[in-house]
Amino acid sequence: MQIKEVVAFGHRHFLPNLSIDLVIIGYGDDALQCLLLKVGDKWLLPGGYVKREESVEEATVNILRTRTGLEDTYLKFLAVFGGKDRQFSEVSREFMQKLGMEWSEDYWMNNRFVSLTYYSLVNKEKTHPKISFVDEAFAWFDFDDLPEMWMDHRDIVLTAREQLTRDAQREYSAHNLLPEVFTMPDLHRLHQAIVGSKVDRSRFQKTMLATGLFERLPRVQKTTPGRNPYQYRLKK
Repeated sequence: MQIKEVVAFGHRHFLPNLSIDLVIIGYGDDALQCLLLKVGDKWLLPGGYVKREESVEEATVNILRTRTGLEDTYLKFLAVFGGKDRQFSEVSREFMQKLGMEWSEDYWMNNRFVSLTYYSLVNKEKTHPKISFVDEAFAWFDFDDLPEMWMDHRDIVLTAREQLTRDAQREYSAHNLLPEVFTMPDLHRLHQAIVGSKVDRSRFQKTMLATGLFERLPRVQKTTPGRNPYQYRLKK
């Protein structure tokens, strides 16, 4: 669909007043990071709309695949954001003026939108972010060093951060942020980064192994001195 068609006739193709925003979370340099897109002088979350012929779940998976190139990764519903003043008008005005296109308050994208938000845990090594005709650039940002963001997107990111902290202490999904093969020290450092505090390493490893989720791989022969921790991967 061309830009002009989306702007002028998008309401014919998408459900009105409903959008999807994704907090795509990665892990690097011992820090949690999220993927953001630049529009104008601010940043926002990857997202999109729900086509009239698809379900919300199908739309969410399609948006994630389009934005990251990932076919199958961890995805969880976060919350509904629907403030009474939640509108895209400022974003769309700046975008269209930059392209030299006519802007009107009557365009469907300028209406109030309710957003269904999700967070996804991804392996950055396998993630290949893509920008659309709306975005100028993409970048990964540490949760503790977020840039200026449009609308309520900063609140969405911080909500995802809080939810992940809670989920990590009762679910076992953090490994989705690591490469397919990892060590227990890798998983321990990641867990500490998520919960934001020190965690007893021995107790943590025992808990993880007791879940039965992980398969220990044969020890790799080393030619240099030092500890050589076992490698693990998710059982298939």
